[in-house]
Formats: sequence, structure tokens, C-alpha cells
Amino acid sequence: MDPINIKEKFSKFDKKWHPHQIAVVDDMQILLAKIKGEFVWHKHLEQDELFFVQKGVLEMHFRDKIEIVKEGEIIVVPKGVEHCPKSQNDQEVHLLLFEKLDTKHTGNVVHEKTQSSYPKI
Repeated sequence: MDPINIKEKFSKFDKKWHPHQIAVVDDMQILLAKIKGEFVWHKHLEQDELFFVQKGVLEMHFRDKIEIVKEGEIIVVPKGVEHCPKSQNDQEVHLLLFEKLDTKHTGNVVHEKTQSSYPKI
């Protein structure tokens, strides 16, 4: 029940596309991630995902559109919707993610960027 300093937690890692778990709330986990460049096209068949942009600008690519998510904004990707997160202008973006504990990193896709576990920090 201690406060969590998100800025301090972001300072503990540099690896891109490798989420770190900072808390669990019921069956949801709160993750921090640093991204740069383009991720992997994927979808989560049974889980929604919430992305909160702490720093930078996120481009959330969907098959039919691109949504720009600015610092301080969130976007929810509904289950079953194919998406591909990308940083804008190849700049680093810091994300806070809310997702179910059983959500697979790259959903229905296995890729070299796929992580099977998230370090707790």
C-alpha cells in the first residue's frame, strides 16, 4: 500500500518494447513501457488494452485509420481489434498500460519482440 513513483520507475529500465509490471489490481496489471519505432501488428481476442501516454506522442495504427495519442491522453483498444503501436517521428514514448494478467504481449502473433513475462519493478 505504498505510493508508486512512476517517474522513478521509468528510470529503472531503458529497453524498448519490454513492459515492466509496477502493480496488480484484481485481475489487471499495470505496466510501464518505453517504445521507439514500430511494434507488431496483432490483436487480443479476449482482452481490451488501455494505453496512457506519459511522455511523447503515440500513433495507434488500425487497419482503417491512425489515432494520434498525445502526452496525458489515453486510448482503449477493444478486444479483437488489430492494432500496431508506433512512436511518432521515431521518438521515445513512455506508456502506462492497463491490461488483464493473462494478456499476451503480442496477442495472436509470435514475433522477435514478443515478451512472455514482465519484470516487476
